Amino acid sequence: VIRFDNRDTGLSTTNPPGDVRYDIGDLAGDLIAILDAYGVGAAHLVGMSLGGYAAQLAALEHKQRVTTLTLISSEPLGVAYEGEGIAPGFLEHFTKFSDLDWNDTEAVADFMLGIAELSAGSAIPFDRDDVLARIHVELERSINIASAFNHSQIAGQLPPGLSAAGLDRPVLIVHGSADPVIASTAAKKTNEVVRGSKLLMLDGRGHEITETDSPRIAATILELCNSAG
Repeated sequence: VIRFDNRDTGLSTTNPPGDVRYDIGDLAGDLIAILDAYGVGAAHLVGMSLGGYAAQLAALEHKQRVTTLTLISSEPLGVAYEGEGIAPGFLEHFTKFSDLDWNDTEAVADFMLGIAELSAGSAIPFDRDDVLARIHVELERSINIASAFNHSQIAGQLPPGLSAAGLDRPVLIVHGSADPVIASTAAKKTNEVVRGSKLLMLDGRGHEITETDSPRIAATILELCNSAG
């Protein structure tokens, strides 16, 4: 398994907050560059949220490099769908962003805890202590955690005619039915337009991956990979 930090996250190349020097095409290109660096001809791609969007683009533009594709809490690339969009609670929470003291670790952790709680669904009790411990690990690993929010400003034009409907690799779609960031209708639309795709809808889950669901998700991904040979 190759796991990496996208630009502006973790220990990868980090630009100042608000200074976005790349677009969605660059993130898709990073996937291929990493495979090149490891000498991997083709791989099973797994992407969550924005990562799933970039993975779709990589799979469309570099078909021979992708064996299967798993999209977790993601939107169908280049395809409109009906949905409620980001929940109002998120928008209200992010009004605190500009006034946050990013040098105050506890304040930043509390802000991120609020995001995690808003992301959680209703099916599993929210474990504040466990989530807070995970947030502190993330903060310790980040060069500048504020820069990670540059992802909300990423743009980029898709080549004409390019969309999720053109995906011709085995595709698994995983989505929480109570996702407050990307509506579950996005997953249903992807399942509709991608021929032969499989949909794993997680009842009451939000825009997250919990330890409770990880084994089931991993087993379903492994089944997809094995079926592709």
